[in-house]
Amino acid sequence: MDTPAIPLDKRFRGYLPVIVDIETAGFNPKKNALLEIAAVIVELDSNGDLGITERYATHVVPFKNSELDDAALKFNGIDPHHPFRMAIDEKDALDLLFKPIRHAIKRNNCTRAILVGHNPAFDIAFLNAAIHRTQIKRSPFHPFSSFDTATLGGLAYQQTVLAKIAQVAGLEWDNEKAHSALYDAEKTAELFCMIVNQWRALTDSKR
Repeated sequence: MDTPAIPLDKRFRGYLPVIVDIETAGFNPKKNALLEIAAVIVELDSNGDLGITERYATHVVPFKNSELDDAALKFNGIDPHHPFRMAIDEKDALDLLFKPIRHAIKRNNCTRAILVGHNPAFDIAFLNAAIHRTQIKRSPFHPFSSFDTATLGGLAYQQTVLAKIAQVAGLEWDNEKAHSALYDAEKTAELFCMIVNQWRALTDSKR
């Protein structure tokens, strides 16, 4: 991408928000496999509104000796052994996402990315575990700080479940597509941008 109209470095204290969603084979980031990961990059347009500019997603091969929880697979509908998943190794998956994120950090004059997620403690724990396993020396993400759209949704729309927040906010929601990492990341990104832009409009009106 070209240089953004308005770099994001001043908006979030030098951090670039990147919306991440991860689908897994359980709840233990050290034992259960990471199966799918998506990242959505958001940037400011010439009007100062935050919007989606890039999307990346990939299926991931379960790491060696990882555990696959049947209940988790039933919930997200993922068959880790399906021949058409086109899954790639964890290291390649992280490289696929981290390269454009690093470019976005640079063009926005930011120092690091900050993970935006819906209940992001889950996603950041699995992301950090994968980074550790693959021995990536420097992640573009802050290792523990994050923005939580469940909290923001509770503040702005009196709801904390992503599907219910989307409904109240007037966003489209398809239950058939939910629990796809890219779909959930895109909807989380739309929600995050909507709340940030509404806050900007509110504060601008009071000046």
